[in-house]
Amino acid sequence: VQFVESGGGLVQPGGSLQLSCKISGLDPGSDLRDYGTRWYRQAPGQEREAVATLYSSGGFINYSEAARGRFTASKDFRRSTIYLHMTNLKPEDTGVYYCRALGAGSEDYWGPGTQVTVSS
Repeated sequence: VQFVESGGGLVQPGGSLQLSCKISGLDPGSDLRDYGTRWYRQAPGQEREAVATLYSSGGFINYSEAARGRFTASKDFRRSTIYLHMTNLKPEDTGVYYCRALGAGSEDYWGPGTQVTVSS
């Protein structure tokens, strides 16, 4: 399974970024509708934390308290890509953002991460 993450970078406080995570090489006959997908972030010196969970069925999305109201996650199974649109960014949003795909069995795949820096 291969991941291509993009969209990270340097942004001023109050700005916006959209992260993308394109996933290829999933099991034949399956697509992202069969996988739960998540966005995580890891700030310097801190543990990795989930910011958005997109469930494989029903379209339900759960956000962390820090992300709720500012971040919007979405999935386009035709493009095999998940997105994280982030608005009103704050310095404490700085970190490496990772995407993750979990299958119904033991499949558990992580992307390489993309750096987001919020600073003036």
